[in-house]
Amino acid sequence: MTLIVACGLKREARIVARASGDVVTVIGGGDAMRLEAALERAASAARAELVEGSAAIILSCGIAGALMPSLEPGEIVIDGDAAVVERLGQALPRARRGTIAGSDTIAATVAEKRALAQRTGALAVDMESHVAARVAARHGLRFAALRVISDRATDDLPPAALVGMRPDGGMALGAVLASLARNPAQLPALIRTGRQADRAFSSLSQAFEAIIRAGIDHL
Repeated sequence: MTLIVACGLKREARIVARASGDVVTVIGGGDAMRLEAALERAASAARAELVEGSAAIILSCGIAGALMPSLEPGEIVIDGDAAVVERLGQALPRARRGTIAGSDTIAATVAEKRALAQRTGALAVDMESHVAARVAARHGLRFAALRVISDRATDDLPPAALVGMRPDGGMALGAVLASLARNPAQLPALIRTGRQADRAFSSLSQAFEAIIRAGIDHL
């Protein structure tokens, strides 16, 4: 069994690596085309290595923005193929099950999140799950998403948070500081966003460890 994990950030990839050394991790860095190309390579390699009767899963894993106002930072949402979601739910009984929308750009404002929720009926939004689902479908692989809420549906993200990711998924500290220097008034919102992200990453770490212990990488 091969588990391919699609994420956006290096910090998410490190969480995955700490929990299991047998997982193939692909980092998108906010670039949907690059993520799709990398997942295509990983999926092709996985299919070539599979023995008869075995399978592979593409799991979109990381933080997300809430589209439903009742969701709080740290809460988990799972979506995808029914059999995989059922296994995820057994390992994560408090996780919410529902649609996770995908977007090639960050849903940064309350208005954008509200419009996306009305259009899709989704609980949360991220920048990788829709890409991972497409690749899985093309290759006949199973797909699921495990996403942890970072920003609420009622939160506008500050400008500095929107420039904080480098193309390799690392943190663009220089860009964040430059944005903050141009607009110091965003500091309270940036601090709030950082604290919520820390809570989400902590929850993600616990969740991923739980699904590895439950054997999701040997399903």
